[in-house]
Amino acid sequence: MLFRQLFDPETSTYTYLLADDATREAVIIDPVLEQLERDVALIGELELALRYALDTHVHADHVTALGSLRERLGARTVMSERAGVGCADLLVKDGDVIRFGSCGLEVRETPGHTSGCVSYVTIERSETGGSAPRGIGNAMAFTGDALLIRGCGRTDFQGGDPEELYRSIHGRLFTLPGATLIYPGHDYKGRTASSVDEERRFNPRLGGGKTSGEFTAIMHQLSLAYPKYMNVALPRNLHCGIAAVTGEPPPAPRWAPVEVSAGGIPEVAPEWVAGYGAEVRLLDVREPDELTGELGHIAGIEAVPLGQLPGPLEAAPRDRPIVFVCRSGGRSGKAALLAADLGFERVASMRGGMTAWNQRRYPVDR
Repeated sequence: MLFRQLFDPETSTYTYLLADDATREAVIIDPVLEQLERDVALIGELELALRYALDTHVHADHVTALGSLRERLGARTVMSERAGVGCADLLVKDGDVIRFGSCGLEVRETPGHTSGCVSYVTIERSETGGSAPRGIGNAMAFTGDALLIRGCGRTDFQGGDPEELYRSIHGRLFTLPGATLIYPGHDYKGRTASSVDEERRFNPRLGGGKTSGEFTAIMHQLSLAYPKYMNVALPRNLHCGIAAVTGEPPPAPRWAPVEVSAGGIPEVAPEWVAGYGAEVRLLDVREPDELTGELGHIAGIEAVPLGQLPGPLEAAPRDRPIVFVCRSGGRSGKAALLAADLGFERVASMRGGMTAWNQRRYPVDR
C-alpha cells in the first residue's frame, strides 16, 4: 500500500494519503485547504484516482479541503454521522469500512475531543475473503485529535467530554495490537508516529495505568488558549470547507463536480469518469474507426457518432446523467450543449477526451 504523510506548518496538521498499489485507488485523511494545490499535484504525479476524502472530525484549527477535493477530483467526502454536518457524501459509524482497491479503513468512533470524532484503522482483505488489520508491516490507526503522541485533544468545547475520551482511547484504540502504528492529526514537536504499546505505557495523560478520574482531573486543570482559526474554521467546516453565504442553506450535493469552460461547456475531469463512469451513461461521439484506433475507447461505452445526434437522445430519459467523450473534448462539448438544449440538466463533456484519458494511463479497449 502506498502511504504518504504530509504536513501543514501553519497549523501543525498532518494529512495522510493512502492508495492501493495495484488499482491506484486512493483516500486522503484530514486534508488542509491551504495545501490543496500541493495535494492535488501529488495525486496527479502518483497517477492516483482519489475515491474518498475523509475528516476525522469537524476541525477548529484549520479549514478542511474536503469540499474542494470533491469539486476538483470527484472524491466522495466522508465524516462521522455524529459530526452534525449535512455536506458530506457519506456519513459513517462505528464498524463501517471505506474500501479503496484491496485496501480498506475501518471506522472506529472515538468521541471525547468532539462528539463526532472517528479514527480510521487500516485493513486489507485476507485470502479467505475476510478482513484483517494490516498496513506497511503493521496496522495503522489515524486518530485525528483523539489520541496524539504523548497527549490527546482538548475536551473543553465542541461537545468535548474527558470521561468519554478516556473510554474511547482505552476501549477503541488501546485495545488494538500493541504494534499498531499511531498517526495523529497534529504534532507540535516534530514527531511523526507512535504505537499503541508506546502510548499505553508512556502517554502522560492516558497511559501508565491512569484512571478515568485521574485523566479527567488532568484535563480540567489545563489552561488552553482559544483556537486561533476557530471563528473561521468551524463555520466553513460545517460545509466541508466550502464558504457558505450567511443565512443561506448549503448547496445540495451535485451529481458530479462539473466545471463550466470559458466556452460555456459543462465538463468533468477524466479522474471523475475513471471513478464514477459506471454510474452515468457514457457516450463516445467519435467515428467508429476511432474507437479501434491508437487511443482506443473506454470499456462499455456507447458509440454514438456526433452526426447521428440528436436522434438517439430524443427518447432517452432526462433523469439519467450523460457524459460525452471524444478525442480531445471538442465534439463531446458540442454534444453536451446539444443535449442541454434538449432538456438534459445532468450532462457534461469529459475534459480533454481520450487524449487526456490515455495520458493518465487509464485502461482502454480496442
